[in-house]
Amino acid sequence: MSKADKLGVSASFARAQPVGVSSRRAAIAEATGAPTSGVLPPSEVPIEALAHNPLNLREDLTDLDELAQSLIVRGQLQPLAVATRMAFMEAHPGQTDGLGRAPYVVIDGNRRLAAAQLAGLKTMHIHVNDALAASAADILESALIANVHRVDVAPLDQARAIQELVDVHGSQAQVAKRLGKTPAWVSQRLALLNLTPTLQEKVETGELKVEPARRIGRLPQEQQETAATESINAVNPPRQRTRPTPTVNGVNGVNAVNAAPPAPAPSPTPRITIATDSPETIADALTAHLTPDDLKAVTELLVTRI
Repeated sequence: MSKADKLGVSASFARAQPVGVSSRRAAIAEATGAPTSGVLPPSEVPIEALAHNPLNLREDLTDLDELAQSLIVRGQLQPLAVATRMAFMEAHPGQTDGLGRAPYVVIDGNRRLAAAQLAGLKTMHIHVNDALAASAADILESALIANVHRVDVAPLDQARAIQELVDVHGSQAQVAKRLGKTPAWVSQRLALLNLTPTLQEKVETGELKVEPARRIGRLPQEQQETAATESINAVNPPRQRTRPTPTVNGVNGVNAVNAAPPAPAPSPTPRITIATDSPETIADALTAHLTPDDLKAVTELLVTRI
């Protein structure tokens, strides 16, 4: 049985030898049975022909049961973006241990592949694009950017992806340009990586909310625990113990002479009224009514909504 037959894909993968293929690529094709760039790629392959991207940032592929059920009921609605094994090996000669013998590497769609395996699907639709694997940086960037823009990626995973992109491109400004975001957006998300390990764990569990965590991440680490405690208590204030109603001789003592006076009603929260929509007037009003710390927090929140 040929290598291609063992993979469950067309035997032409192993036999095809198009003109113009480099000696390195031809050697890889001979050893692996992988398709070369001169072979028209298929649009559907056996699931065994697909390998997860070793550079995928997601350590935990979440909600697979729900996605697997969707694949069973509705089918695969979007093809996986893949690169040939050959292109991946050329860009990452030291990152092939997890590929097995699969002729394709999934660049975007690793969660769908995991769900399809769970659902027992036999084949998957793919879109082959070796341009994603033109270089190590391109493969890394394609996988990271796909995850940065997903809403179901955990905030810390997103921050780690952005940091890897900074390592690739050399600056936060370049990453912001590649992502179509502002430098402030990039900086705020990277702030999570400056949190202490304990606080990062609280972000992952949801005990510490993401927006205050980004602000706290900009503080020196020795100040972070106090700021985090204040933030957590502001969201979930400690429950107050209810004082029992005083009694006199077994009778409700609300009107008793020795009853404690009622606590004063809390003063209403001050409101800021802005009578114009001029940005300058709004800024002046906020500056006049907010403390510097509150003004900074409002500014950071507005930046995240751009």
